[in-house]
Amino acid sequence: MSTMTIGTTHIHPVRPTRQARPGSVRLTRRGRLVVLAIAVFAILTVGFVLAGGSVATSDSGTPEPTRVVMVGAGDTLWDIAAGLSGDGDVRAMVDHIQRLNALDSGMVTAGQRLLVPVE
Repeated sequence: MSTMTIGTTHIHPVRPTRQARPGSVRLTRRGRLVVLAIAVFAILTVGFVLAGGSVATSDSGTPEPTRVVMVGAGDTLWDIAAGLSGDGDVRAMVDHIQRLNALDSGMVTAGQRLLVPVE
C-alpha cells in the first residue's frame, strides 16, 4: 500500500513590479553615480575654461618714478622710510619700499641698493 501525504504549501505574495513607461529610462545606483560624476566633471571643465583666461593686459603701464638709495652702516629700513615719508605714515612707506624691492623682511645690509619712491 502506498501512502499519500497532503501538505499545505506556503505561498509568498509576489510584489507587483513597476512597468516602465515606453521611452523612460531607469538608472541603477551605479548609473546615477556615473551621471553625477559626468555632471561634476562638466561643471569643473566649464569653470576652468572660463577662469583660465589671463587678466593681464598687453600694456605695461607707466612705471613709478623711483631713485636708488645706498644703505649706510647702521641704517634700517625704518630710518630710510622715515626720512622719505616726512610727516606721513612711516609704516606705509616701509611696506611700499619692501614691495618695490621685493623684500621678504625689513632687514637691510650696509651697501645694499634700494629703490625708493621719488618724493
